[in-house]
Amino acid sequence: MFKAIVCCKIGVATSILLKIKVDEVIEENGFPIETENGTIDTLSGFDGDLIITKDDLSGSIKHDHATVIGIHDLTDKDEIKEKLAAYVTEKWQA
Repeated sequence: MFKAIVCCKIGVATSILLKIKVDEVIEENGFPIETENGTIDTLSGFDGDLIITKDDLSGSIKHDHATVIGIHDLTDKDEIKEKLAAYVTEKWQA
């Protein structure tokens, strides 16, 4: 099971909306990912595998061991599915 944090700058509206959509995609596709909500400030203590955020923040996030996925359209479940599927496939093949 992979551990993911869904985050934005403040951790209120954007990350909550994105987390809802990410959780729907995970449920619909059976991806082995557990999510939690957070902010950019909480990443220093994050010990999971995956950081999911908006595209505009993804390039500025640096983390020692977690992969960062940027989502352009928070409501586009196809985009979210494509990126999560690629992540899971890559990690299972590693």
